[in-house]
Amino acid sequence: MILEVAILDIKPGETDAFEAAFQQAQTIISSMAGYGGHQLQKCMEKDNRYVLLVTWQTLDDQTQGFRKSDE
Repeated sequence: MILEVAILDIKPGETDAFEAAFQQAQTIISSMAGYGGHQLQKCMEKDNRYVLLVTWQTLDDQTQGFRKSDE
């Protein structure tokens, strides 16, 4: 199992738009081969920072399958 950790700093004032867009994006992420689950957490100390955790079965599922997909 591979854990991808992404720290996402969103432009101030754009967090509502980001959260709305992520609702669609998580559908794409969860449809990818090798997907194991994800969590999006909002930072308590910095209002426009999020941490995205995604588990994948293999590194290739993340780097080749997801990152290079058309979606």
